[in-house]
Amino acid sequence: MEKVKLGISPINWCNDDLRNIGQHITLEQSLTEMKEAGYTGTELGHRFPSDVTKMKELLSHYDLKLASAWHSTFFVEESLDKEISSLEKKLDFLLAVGSDCINIAECSRTVHTNQSVALREKPVLDNKEKIALMKCLDVAGSLCASKGIKMCYHHHMGTVIQNLNEINFLLENTNPDRVRICFDTGHLLYAGIDPIWFYTKYYDRISHIHLKDIRKSIFSSKVYETSFLDSVLTGIFTVPGDGMIPFTNLFRLIQKHKYQGWLIIEAEQDPLKANPFDHAKNSFEYINKNWKN
Repeated sequence: MEKVKLGISPINWCNDDLRNIGQHITLEQSLTEMKEAGYTGTELGHRFPSDVTKMKELLSHYDLKLASAWHSTFFVEESLDKEISSLEKKLDFLLAVGSDCINIAECSRTVHTNQSVALREKPVLDNKEKIALMKCLDVAGSLCASKGIKMCYHHHMGTVIQNLNEINFLLENTNPDRVRICFDTGHLLYAGIDPIWFYTKYYDRISHIHLKDIRKSIFSSKVYETSFLDSVLTGIFTVPGDGMIPFTNLFRLIQKHKYQGWLIIEAEQDPLKANPFDHAKNSFEYINKNWKN
């Protein structure tokens, strides 16, 4: 796996959207277990320090790289200047701690953080709003590029960019050099999109990869009648090799198209039901066994 790097997100231990999930697990425990499981990188979580010096010391102590960070935007609801200012602060932090990738998601009117709202009630933009959002994303992408950071759009359940038609609109109406894609296997399948098909079609727009699986026993049309967070608590997501997605086929495609970057295990679950360390080790072993350089 010399051309790709394998990391894992802290959301496997402690959830960022519903923070009582995994609240009993310390940041130190999660970082220790990441390293012991074999990973070399992680992503930014809400428990990480916001001070650059402390963050660099933390990463150095555990010998981990910061692969990327999530950043919520609100271009539809807020002013462009306000959102660009917020983004620039995050970019400067990432640069200071040695990261070169940011995962953007438009979170105006999102329902993915609201446990009382079903996914079928996700927000839908009108055409004017969609066009305006695409222009804002191009501006954001240009800012990121000017600082040497890849901006990857993270399609996500419960947001305005969830379904295939929404993702297609984004890809067709943004600058491909400025707006890249964070390819998330679990969110694609959850939205009814075949990850293998998507990677085959859009591999040249993908600059960051999130690997998560979906449990067949839980995945059905009924998941749209519940909230995203309730589905997470029920166990819709799991690590690669523990669900429905044929990852061996995906790995062949990733190699065929010569992807170079991070593969991040990002499979949020309830740690009281699914031990994060065990799942981290299992997914590391599964990927290394099935990668086959």
